[in-house]
Amino acid sequence: MPPIEFGSPVFLWLLPIPATLAVVWAWQLTRRRAEVHRTADSRTTPVIERFPYTGGLSFWGSVVLASALLTVALAQPQVLASVTENAGADFIILQDGSTSMRVSDTDPDRWQRSIGWIRMFAELLSWNDQRVALALFAHRAAPQIRLTRDPNALFFFLDFLSDEPPFRLEDDTSWDTNIEEGIYWGVRMFELDAELYGERLSSKAFIVISDGQAWSGEVEKALELARGRGIRVYVVGVGTTAGGYIPQLPPGPFTPPEDPIHSVLDRDSLRAIAQAGEGRYFELGVDSAQSVVLDILSDVQSRAVSTQRRETFTELYWYLLALAAGVLLLGTLLVQERTQLWWQMGVATALVVLLLR
Repeated sequence: MPPIEFGSPVFLWLLPIPATLAVVWAWQLTRRRAEVHRTADSRTTPVIERFPYTGGLSFWGSVVLASALLTVALAQPQVLASVTENAGADFIILQDGSTSMRVSDTDPDRWQRSIGWIRMFAELLSWNDQRVALALFAHRAAPQIRLTRDPNALFFFLDFLSDEPPFRLEDDTSWDTNIEEGIYWGVRMFELDAELYGERLSSKAFIVISDGQAWSGEVEKALELARGRGIRVYVVGVGTTAGGYIPQLPPGPFTPPEDPIHSVLDRDSLRAIAQAGEGRYFELGVDSAQSVVLDILSDVQSRAVSTQRRETFTELYWYLLALAAGVLLLGTLLVQERTQLWWQMGVATALVVLLLR
């Protein structure tokens, strides 16, 4: 039998009151039965008389039992139950928003192709036991949505991000591709979710969408932190090795135009990041967008625990209140004396008036 705990055990000290009343009720019932036997033995009638076993004591017995149930309900009993549920999977999408993502060596450009792939990913997701979060990164991470099961939240942000990155060309910080900052933010998001909602035995994954960055010790530290949390890093490369030129701001009236900057897909760095993150590397244009989504989903889901057991306390006081009400109703139905019925109707009317005030 699962253990039962009480949220307010101090109310259990009131149980001697209904217990005493139960003893008094049993004594009255014993007296009644003795009186019935004495009457039956002392009287001679042509028809055998039938006497109710408890008579008018039925209602008062139900009152005593209901009071005991109410006392236990006040103590807030809880039973420890074990719930089995699917573990599911959690994805945090880390989208590169640096200026190089504006290069149009893919159709229509790297950014719009990335957002289109994220939309396809969301459409192919079942959203039953799966959650998704989204963050952009350039020099710093820019969180968009936290882990959610609501696809509308993700589609809302994708609609407003469909044309271009939110980082402006004129900002120097938009020219950095700081993948480690995005990974640090993703790890913190998983930790915060565990603090708020408890540890979830889901398969956790980062999906990094970028055109690459040079390998550095900072990225290695971020990936080591992710590995320590059991988070796999999947990398989706966007762009081509032929590359293209990053859009430039128009020069001012007194400043000469800047030299054009050529950007190519840094395939080696992205593969190294996926390998160090114990994930896989994919490349849009080489792999079809749909196959990339399905491969990531199947790989993450295959690593997820099929079920997880979660212990939780189930409140029992509602069941006790319903049982007490049922006992009182049954006792009322057994009442035969009209005086008692009038008294019950008056008490019930007074309670209804108090509740409606």
